[in-house]
Amino acid sequence: MDWGKVVYVFFSLMSLTSIAGFLYEHTAVSLFVAASLNLVSTFLKIGVRNLLSAELLASSLVADLHLIPAFIFLVVVKDESWAIALTIGALIANIFSMGLVYIESSKNREEY
Repeated sequence: MDWGKVVYVFFSLMSLTSIAGFLYEHTAVSLFVAASLNLVSTFLKIGVRNLLSAELLASSLVADLHLIPAFIFLVVVKDESWAIALTIGALIANIFSMGLVYIESSKNREEY
């Protein structure tokens, strides 16, 4: 078992589920946790040298560039509707990223 991949997928899934948690309960703490986990996931994707690594990093950066402004809109501007809209964009980017992870995992299994 590749423990590096386990940690990488763990943080990707935690980011995805914490975004869903924010969409259920609109609090600044849950959005901060989602953004923090997504940043960790992005940093873990920087060192990946796989078939779809560029696409994985790009989708994670898209999610970051949705979650950080969403947090600013929620805490500073106090506009919950914009925060939710941006978070939905991050959720879509993370779902796309997880789809790429599944595709890459199936490609790696075919090679063995």
